[in-house]
Amino acid sequence: MGKSHIKLDRIDRRILEELQADARLSSADLAERVSLTTSPCWRRVKRLEEEGLIGGYHARLNPRRLGYQVMAMVQISLDKKDAATVQAFEDAVQGIPQVLACFRISGRYDHQLMVVAEDLEAYGVFAGNEINGLPSVKEVYTAFVLKEVKSATNPPLPG
Repeated sequence: MGKSHIKLDRIDRRILEELQADARLSSADLAERVSLTTSPCWRRVKRLEEEGLIGGYHARLNPRRLGYQVMAMVQISLDKKDAATVQAFEDAVQGIPQVLACFRISGRYDHQLMVVAEDLEAYGVFAGNEINGLPSVKEVYTAFVLKEVKSATNPPLPG
């Protein structure tokens, strides 16, 4: 599943930790925090980007402040499991902005979506129009998030 594990030295780990804490750091500030001069630090960051360890820089938005009061975990079973059907479903999901994440999963269901909606009524309309309209949907099970206990955006760095 992707490229092999990349070995990180102490400075690489510090760079990643600092960028996880604040991706808006200037090159000079980052270099100072990891005890390097600016040019070698910048080269290390570029290498980490090229190796695929850093996949991008993002602002984390608050869905509630944007008006999304409902978050749902939607599990979907497809009526056909062939590669073309699965790909058509996954391609269709890519174009739906309210779907924040989509995972192909094992078990009873084939995919799990993380979806936001303004309220329960809006979710009902969305589910009827969008989710049920996706290719080859056989069964849909929705669980609503009552409380976000933890929401990490990055995996822990290996020791």
